[in-house]
Amino acid sequence: MAITRVYVSEDKAELVRNLRAMPGNTGPFRTYADVVTFAAVVGFNGSRKVPLDSYSRKEPDPVPQEQFRNAGIIGLVALADAQDPAILRDDDDSDRRRVEIFQEYVNGGLEILAAALSGTVDYAEQLLLMLKLQKETGQGDREFDLSRFL
Repeated sequence: MAITRVYVSEDKAELVRNLRAMPGNTGPFRTYADVVTFAAVVGFNGSRKVPLDSYSRKEPDPVPQEQFRNAGIIGLVALADAQDPAILRDDDDSDRRRVEIFQEYVNGGLEILAAALSGTVDYAEQLLLMLKLQKETGQGDREFDLSRFL
């Protein structure tokens, strides 16, 4: 089976770079795979799925599936979206479709995060605040209310 990579939308590349901890940057995530995983979960939770128009050709490079701490998250998000176990088949077409669905949630999640983090200096602190408020209000029902953060 071909190694399918998760691409980042070109217009979200700077945000993804800023969310990754690197020298001179205090991003809260260790790897690009961690950033896109979090963004996909935010997108899924917020029911925001946005197709990629164009993807980043520079940093961040597309993330190979084997770089994810738990590559099963791609299949879980795709299965929850498609509501069809056939999406988990072990073939190139199913693999590409799973990654496409995942990428669309990554892109949607990055839109949510961009709005929520706009004007924020410390991304880690703001993300922790967002997650704490999400937990306190019991919004585990796929609805992410941004109005508190804007």
